[in-house]
Amino acid sequence: MPTAASAARISRGVRLGGGGPLFLIAGPCVIESRDHAFAMARQAKTVAAKLGLPFVFKASFDKANRSSGESFRGPGMKKGLAILDEIKRELDVPVLSDVHEPAQVDAAAEVLDIIQIPAFLCRQTDLLLAAARTGKAVNIKKGQFVSPREMGNAVDKVRSQGNERILLTERGTTFGYNNLVVDFRSIPIMQSFGVPVAIDASHGVQKPGGEGASSGGEREFIPIIARAGVAAGADGVFLEIHDRPDKAKSDRHNSFPINELEGLCRMLVRIREAL
Repeated sequence: MPTAASAARISRGVRLGGGGPLFLIAGPCVIESRDHAFAMARQAKTVAAKLGLPFVFKASFDKANRSSGESFRGPGMKKGLAILDEIKRELDVPVLSDVHEPAQVDAAAEVLDIIQIPAFLCRQTDLLLAAARTGKAVNIKKGQFVSPREMGNAVDKVRSQGNERILLTERGTTFGYNNLVVDFRSIPIMQSFGVPVAIDASHGVQKPGGEGASSGGEREFIPIIARAGVAAGADGVFLEIHDRPDKAKSDRHNSFPINELEGLCRMLVRIREAL
């Protein structure tokens, strides 16, 4: 199976995939505060710069798909986009966040360098088309309920609007109730569509709804999923990072300690070089 034939061109001089360096998309699951988001972005950028990794900061302005209606969702679109815009300008890094409905897309596109389609919504045609029409790069998370080959349909929907700036992210497949399993064959399969593919090592260890009113997970396996994904040829790694994972307001079980980020990335770079 061929690797990605082309890179996804991102603004601010960043290109992802296409035989370039391993890229890193990282940040907290949700924007918890301006200061926290800035701290995570600054530390992750430092690690990426030291290792020569193209870096994109990610954080959700609104987690609209939390298990419980009582869970923390973030600052909302207006305030969250303002924080992301400030990070983008002051730290000079591309930013990514997810949208959940077509009405959010135009405002999000004014700030975001990459518009992300959540896994649950990867088949939502109107959302994909609206994101594609902005001309911004679009990262589509593979739904837990679809095969990697079916993601070719999502790619075709974005391309139908003349947008070739597409990434796909593998994040696991439903394996019974409250469990996911990562099929690493999905990486070359999705690369065969001519797009870069990232391995989401954080959500790959998630246990959806495993805590009843929230998701569980097995953080200790994040490095294994990341290493295996890069060994399978992934163009980049997607990570949720936090300075205090156990205190994270969303996905605490799947957040990787930021103080261990450099060590993990050094190992991933060595695996990439060995290929």
